Amino acid sequence: MLPLSQKYVFLLFAMATMAWGVHGFYRLYLRIRRGQPDRDVRTDRILQRFRYALRTTLSQARTFQKRTIVSTFHAFIFYGFVFYILVNAVDAIAGYTSFDFSSSTSPGAVYNLLADILSFLVLVGVVALVIRRFFLPARRDFRFNANTLLHPDVRRGYISRDSLIVSAFILFHVGSRAIGAGARLAQRGPDKFQPFATLISHFFTPQNAYAWRIFGYWGALGSVLLFLAYFPYTKHVHILMAPVKYFIARRPGSGVLPLVEIAMEAEDDDAEPPQMGAKRVEDLAWPRLLDAYACIQCNRCQDVCPATATGKSLSPAALEINKRMELNHLSGSGSGFETGTASPHPLLQFAMTTEAAWGCTTCGACMQVCPVQDEQMLDIIDIRRNQVMMEGKFPPQLQAAFRGMERSKNPWGINHDKRMDWAQGLAVKTTEENPDVDVLYWVGCAASYDPQAQKTARALVQLLNYAGVNFAVLGKKECCTGDSARRAGNEVLYRELAEKNVATLNAVKPKLIVASCPHCMNAIGNEYRQIGGSYTAMHHTQYLESLVSTGKLDAGKLDASITYHDPCYLGRHNGVYDAPRNVLRVLGNELLEMDRSRENAFCCGAGGAQFWKEEEPGTERVSENRFHEVEQRLSSATSAKTLAVGCPFCKSMLGSTPGKSDADGIAIKDVAELLLESVQKKKGMRVGDVSIDTEMDPGGAAVPLVLSRDEATATHAVSQPESSEKVSADAVEPGAAATSSDGSATPVAPERKKWQPRPKDGSKP
Repeated sequence: MLPLSQKYVFLLFAMATMAWGVHGFYRLYLRIRRGQPDRDVRTDRILQRFRYALRTTLSQARTFQKRTIVSTFHAFIFYGFVFYILVNAVDAIAGYTSFDFSSSTSPGAVYNLLADILSFLVLVGVVALVIRRFFLPARRDFRFNANTLLHPDVRRGYISRDSLIVSAFILFHVGSRAIGAGARLAQRGPDKFQPFATLISHFFTPQNAYAWRIFGYWGALGSVLLFLAYFPYTKHVHILMAPVKYFIARRPGSGVLPLVEIAMEAEDDDAEPPQMGAKRVEDLAWPRLLDAYACIQCNRCQDVCPATATGKSLSPAALEINKRMELNHLSGSGSGFETGTASPHPLLQFAMTTEAAWGCTTCGACMQVCPVQDEQMLDIIDIRRNQVMMEGKFPPQLQAAFRGMERSKNPWGINHDKRMDWAQGLAVKTTEENPDVDVLYWVGCAASYDPQAQKTARALVQLLNYAGVNFAVLGKKECCTGDSARRAGNEVLYRELAEKNVATLNAVKPKLIVASCPHCMNAIGNEYRQIGGSYTAMHHTQYLESLVSTGKLDAGKLDASITYHDPCYLGRHNGVYDAPRNVLRVLGNELLEMDRSRENAFCCGAGGAQFWKEEEPGTERVSENRFHEVEQRLSSATSAKTLAVGCPFCKSMLGSTPGKSDADGIAIKDVAELLLESVQKKKGMRVGDVSIDTEMDPGGAAVPLVLSRDEATATHAVSQPESSEKVSADAVEPGAAATSSDGSATPVAPERKKWQPRPKDGSKP
């Protein structure tokens, strides 16, 4: 119990520091509230959300997804602090009353044992993480790429300083409490339920024990109260913000982008047009301002980011850290941000570079791995939306894709009348010819125009015929789903394409849609629900798995060593991992899993509209990084080396990456192609024969459009510069050049061209 005079002093101290802390948290609330209303529902099913938040917080399940040893030390600190809510309350009461938890009672014994053990574990955890943070400089976790934009506060060492302050606080707080507990036992005698405190008690004598108890009280509780003022500005605030993030977690999966209101013009001619996307931090939805404070600064998102791994300037971790630094800076600068004044700096000046914003493949790895479910990818999409729809700035190569989608209903820009040419020689009916079908096959733009993807479509059609499936295609009524436009930030163009497809599908009323492109499957099955299109859609590997499992397709063994690449939009965004693997296992081969597979799979580099633009400068192409892993996994194979894929863009990216030409005979085939070979082999047919249920053209075989990705349009070719100083020549205005470090002339990218949507009357803009 405190002396009477100290009781009054401590009470006044507590009141002052708590008021200070409450004010700090209120200002934190004001900063988060500056974000925009969120289009996603965040507070439905309150009880279910509460249970999820409580379970995820207490189990630390998301933290333990990676870095098991580090997560264990983190868990020591977390569980210690959770229990210390009770410990601090009990200690505070004990300072003013004679209340005490005695180990002579069962509740007292349990309480003292937990308090003692957790005190020790917290100290162990902090020391271990301090050693890791400051004495293991080789750790990649705490470094950023040299070209990554960092907030000035970060460059001035704020993160290290903050880590030291937080660590010192925890050590002092818990250490003071342990000293107080040891001093008490020095007066009362050892307690078998408090082994750590008993050990500490040997450092005190009965004569000085009381003074050390007073020190322990003030040190433990006083440090907590004093820390309240700093708490809202420190990384340690995530201990409170993470449970809030769990509670307001998005219901849609990472493959579904938030819907935005389309308003290209202001009602008043003199007024500025309504904001679309995010130019400044307050243009982001409020949950993504909360992200900045929930962020643990563990950099796990950066570890799995394809752009970061290949030396590009994008770092999803730096994005969240920069946001927090700027929000804290606005709070302390007297800018009036918390009361409604616009922030002075655009996101592209402090959060990330323009180059970084266009380096994202939207693979979703950052969101999947984040322990607190931050939404870094959605920030980037909002930045792109603002750049495209408000600023008219985007990589010049995307102009051709946008125009192609707008005029020809496909990003290749090929005449829409050629959309059924892929099916030459095959008996493929449209829904007009066969309206009552069990399966609507969504062919997609890639399978309609890309020769490599056409192989997949033709293989799938033959398999459906072998299985006796009643199916049809939309034919020329099908147009691009708009996935690339949406991921590139062109929500207007996406909506135009999506609404056209929804109208078509609502008229057809398909029972089941099967797509061979995961991007199409995701858009139709998930995102079209936002605009009135509710359909059952699945990937062709899922449907093929059902045909094989029900005996409608009989497969034989193939003499090949197969490894499988998980497409991001099939696996991570939609959770389809087993179906393609189950089909491949039917072929009688051992499936060679890559180190980065399933949830941890590495992107091919095509997503986020990257397929249609130059890859941002870095140390290597994303596809090259992935293909090196494929080579390594198949290096010891003795039979035919095969990389199985389930996405036309993955097939194209991995097949056209520079290192592929030097590979030792690695064939890249879709799962459907491999299954067709297996089925035909089992039937005793020559592999590659057209199905017996199809109609041959006069030439005996169908010839797909002879059009490679590079040939479709020069601006669609993706080539990685040899260094960050060089860019592709086809992205340069004639005569534009700069001088590189070696004195040679180096092309310079022109100003990004403005996107102008086509007028409603159909005339050219």
